[in-house]
Amino acid sequence: MTPQRNAGPGAEAELPEYAGHYRLEACLGSGGMGVVHLARSTSGLRLAVKVVHAEFARDPEFRGRFRQEVAAARRVSGAFTAPVVDADPDAERPWMATLFIPGPTLSEQVKRNGPLAPAQLRRLMAGLAEALRDIHRVGVVHRDLKPSNVLLAEDGPKVIDFGISRPKDSELRTETGKLIGTPPFMAPEQFRRPREVGPAADIFALGSVLVHAATGRGPFDSDSPYLVAYQVVHDEPDLTGVPEELAPLVQQCLAKEPEDRPTPDELMRALRSLAATYDTQAFIPAQRTREPSPLSSSGAREGGGHGDADDPGAREADGPGARERDGSEARDRWSSTGEPGASEQPVQTPDEPDAVTSADAPAPAAQSRNPAEDRAGDRAAVATRDTDAHRDGDGDQGADADRDRDADRDRDGLRAEQEEQEEQEEDTAARRSGAASGERGRASVRRFRLRAGLVAGAVGVLVAGGFGAVQWVGRPGASGGGAHTAAAAFEAWAVEPVPGSAAVPQCSWGGSSGGAGSSAPGAGLFCAQSGQVVALDAADGSVRWRRAVAGAGDETPVVSGGLVYVPTADGRRLQALDAASGHPQPELELPAQGGWHIVGGTLVVAGADGTVTGVDGASGGTRWSRRIAGYSLPTLASFPGDGLAWVSSSSADGEHTRITALDPATGAVRRDVTLPGYLRLVGVQDGDVFLLGLDPVYGDATSVVRHSGGSGAVRRVALPARLQSPQAVVRGAVVHLLGDGGSLQAVDMAAGRPLWQLETAVSKASAPACDGRYVYLTAADGRLLAVDARTGRLAGQTRPRIGGRPGTLAAPVAADGRVFAGAPDGTVFAVDARDPSAW
Repeated sequence: MTPQRNAGPGAEAELPEYAGHYRLEACLGSGGMGVVHLARSTSGLRLAVKVVHAEFARDPEFRGRFRQEVAAARRVSGAFTAPVVDADPDAERPWMATLFIPGPTLSEQVKRNGPLAPAQLRRLMAGLAEALRDIHRVGVVHRDLKPSNVLLAEDGPKVIDFGISRPKDSELRTETGKLIGTPPFMAPEQFRRPREVGPAADIFALGSVLVHAATGRGPFDSDSPYLVAYQVVHDEPDLTGVPEELAPLVQQCLAKEPEDRPTPDELMRALRSLAATYDTQAFIPAQRTREPSPLSSSGAREGGGHGDADDPGAREADGPGARERDGSEARDRWSSTGEPGASEQPVQTPDEPDAVTSADAPAPAAQSRNPAEDRAGDRAAVATRDTDAHRDGDGDQGADADRDRDADRDRDGLRAEQEEQEEQEEDTAARRSGAASGERGRASVRRFRLRAGLVAGAVGVLVAGGFGAVQWVGRPGASGGGAHTAAAAFEAWAVEPVPGSAAVPQCSWGGSSGGAGSSAPGAGLFCAQSGQVVALDAADGSVRWRRAVAGAGDETPVVSGGLVYVPTADGRRLQALDAASGHPQPELELPAQGGWHIVGGTLVVAGADGTVTGVDGASGGTRWSRRIAGYSLPTLASFPGDGLAWVSSSSADGEHTRITALDPATGAVRRDVTLPGYLRLVGVQDGDVFLLGLDPVYGDATSVVRHSGGSGAVRRVALPARLQSPQAVVRGAVVHLLGDGGSLQAVDMAAGRPLWQLETAVSKASAPACDGRYVYLTAADGRLLAVDARTGRLAGQTRPRIGGRPGTLAAPVAADGRVFAGAPDGTVFAVDARDPSAW
């Protein structure tokens, strides 16, 4: 299991197991002022949590500085930084949680791979200029921009660590004679007039960072920090090795006087003028054909770790802003010299056998913003799966019956899918023929063109905290799911649940999927936005009811037992609303620590000591409570269509994982089994449990594991490449996984082999959804993408819906033959699921 805290002497050994509601896991970096931990929220979101050392927590001046850091980080939008999720600067041990961003630091990238190419330098300069514009326009000066504080993420550079930043209106002032910053990247005025440092100091640092990225050294390098300081103030920079086209801009950034330096806007205009074809956008990394070793020759993790250890000259900036990560996908992006474009290829078989099986003892028994869009476009080819799929004879003990069942289920499902596909094609052809007479000219303009450079893959999502995303609706039977059952044509719609709101709507589905426009009480979409909960009619997006919820955050509502549950922003309460009318019901209290899930109308809560409690979701009364012996810091999970609450916990050494299934109504144990390895539950289908095998130190997924509910057999399939924090969905016997860096993989656990692997162009996307034929996800720019679940090919995408306020995107909802999604522009929209190529 990932260690909860560092062992051994020192302040790090005293770190708590939780910071607020966030469970601390591996140590990502440490410094003189604190420790940064990898952590997980109740829903499973990976975070980087900075916890200050106890001795500094007792220092009022440091608390003031830390409070200022939190305020500065929160004032910045998060588009070009690590967004702040939560913080408590007044806690006994002050802490701040930011979104965990995979990717190497610029310092690591240059150290391992050498200077960046000119094209990457232009992208870096543009990205940092955009970041500084975003930081400066809210009145914040970073004051410590350096290579170890720049993350090379998939979608561009991110500026982190506001530990010594200062708002212009701050009452905290630099002490006379105290230098704050890292000398090789400090501006002259930081040495001469530290109390007068303004935004132009960050521009000077940008110039120094660019020289480092272009040459591997700074413009004023010296063995002595004192000589560095002298050269920064008095000497001209050494720009040898900086590309000729960028050298004048870098020279301007390194001007001695602040007023002589360009602003971020002026930098971006200058970069645009360099070439008409200049591209500052992220490109798709090349397909990865082999997995790099997780350890370098020196024992340090490849792509991992950034912090002030890379900059020994750092002064007070040293410390807890460091964060370690793999970043192999981002490293590919920033190392590749190829042209932008997506690529895909068959999975390469690893050297070791990819399917390993073993026997295990059987477990114990609104207002419309956009009109309907025209339905026209080229159809993407939909490849059918080979009915003679390979079945390996790997000698599973007790697994023959499982394979026969899988084969029968796959054959039946495939025949039904093929028949449904033929019907869908006929229906689509008829719709297009009828529309051709009056809409052909307009449709040709809006026709969707598949572009290799916009490939994106998706899988389903593990809901690990009670308010996660909804994957798909409808029983996963032979037809391939409920998303393609509606026969009537569907007109797309888009509405604003809360008119004028800039927040991203967080929506989930409630009620049966019995058909479009179902009038069953409680059926439809339920969206949380800007402190309000809105029930939408799935047929046309009209508002059925709207209710303001005091203290509500923008978390996805949970729909269960005819009620809609909305967690408050402080994570302490759960407001229940009647799904049919929106009338408030009794509030439920949530634990200060530990996870929770709503399962079958029961609020199931897991305490840190292994005690699990079931609370009636309507009345708030305790139904049952039991302590499961041997559990410490258990993780809760539940899955659509399963009806059980799952508790899991791994051993401290990561050698084995115990999983227990509980009846939410009674607390009775339905399954209790211990499996080898450090595992995470991702799905349950027909009694079989699907898990991810994780690296016990870094948490990367390395394999997929299936435990048979019938025979107790265990099958393990190695992934063709490690995945960081993957989200996964199980459909039949196929597990789809999407890693943080955008790598998408599909593994057939019936055949015991990977199906395909695809590197996508989408990062910071929503959790995906799957309806059996397609997987769906919402990109950060508001596009909804559909990917063929069997081939991994892009089937269609909608237009972007860009908003001014970034936020978490909920998973799309696939139901009633359509797909619903919330977008960054504040809208919820719906499209026909049967023909993504016409979106």
